[in-house]
Amino acid sequence: MGELFTIANLVDLSLLIMLQAVLGFDNLLYITLESQRAPQERQAAVRFWGIVLAVVFRIVLLFLLLNMIEAFQQQLFAFQWTGVIEAEFDLHAVVVLFGGVFILYTAMKEILHMMSLEELDQEKRSSKPIGHIIFWIVAVNVVFSFDSILSAMAITQQFYIMAVAILVGGLLMVLLADTVSEFLQKNRMYEVLGLFILFLVGVMLISEGGHLSHMRLFGNEIVQMSKTTFYFVLFILVVSDIVQSQYQKKLNRAKAASLHHH
Repeated sequence: MGELFTIANLVDLSLLIMLQAVLGFDNLLYITLESQRAPQERQAAVRFWGIVLAVVFRIVLLFLLLNMIEAFQQQLFAFQWTGVIEAEFDLHAVVVLFGGVFILYTAMKEILHMMSLEELDQEKRSSKPIGHIIFWIVAVNVVFSFDSILSAMAITQQFYIMAVAILVGGLLMVLLADTVSEFLQKNRMYEVLGLFILFLVGVMLISEGGHLSHMRLFGNEIVQMSKTTFYFVLFILVVSDIVQSQYQKKLNRAKAASLHHH
């Protein structure tokens, strides 16, 4: 037990907790948006159980990945349609690609739902069964975990250190989930920003899946979107949203003032 608490291991643990926190942000966003489909009084419970089950699955996945990493990297099938599509898929690439497509689909569906002219009635969306919502929260969480676990394995090979980091990450998500959800309900316009961030996450995962499977479309290699590009676009999205909302308030004040004068 003594050799677990070395300085090197503690440094690794702090690095991993930071990694879990950063990679957990888009995950938390998905959980929050998905939990809003449940009836109001059950939303907090859906978030809590979604995160708890997801953490359990993460630790199981970590154990499997550590012991069966070769199995995840063995080629399952390949496409060889020369000049159109060429790719070699392993389990890792399939999971990441499926996750990316699913998140992109979810974000697009919600964006189109927002643009349709139905009234802003939460109840219209609250028709999904609780089990169904929790299932998708856990499934998407596993897709996000692949990334964080493989990044973690680049830092350390110690199962206990990674498991503790996952538990701390899960605890942070439980603590923050209600706050994020309340913020989004009070500031409904930020839901749009949240959905576009999810859209961006989907694009990033699809590009990563394409890169992992060495995919070539019409002779062009699929390149993975770098994390730097991802965070840069994210930063621009957030800043433009803040500027937009401040400008909107200013315009509303000017409009109210001119009406007052008349």
